[in-house]
Amino acid sequence: MPTFVLMTRHHPSSLHDAENRKRMGKTWLKKVRETCPGIKWIAHYAILGPYDFMDIYEAPDVETAHKVSLISRAEGALEAESWQALHYDKFLKILNEIED
Repeated sequence: MPTFVLMTRHHPSSLHDAENRKRMGKTWLKKVRETCPGIKWIAHYAILGPYDFMDIYEAPDVETAHKVSLISRAEGALEAESWQALHYDKFLKILNEIED
């Protein structure tokens, strides 16, 4: 399955209450799991920088990844940006194929 990275930024007020943030996260995850049952979660991080959270997951297709981003926006993310990722070993294999 393709791998995706979801970067989200939230309103600062939603990051000052740990219990509320936890509740919001659970609501978001429940909706994603119900709407996109084929997803396999790899990692979830709170990060420093322009985004607040980074999720790494596998999805059956790009349409499912779009749904995850849309649900993120609908559930309160100010920004939700998804990137398709390729494992480095696969990247090297492709690079090797085009060098031949």
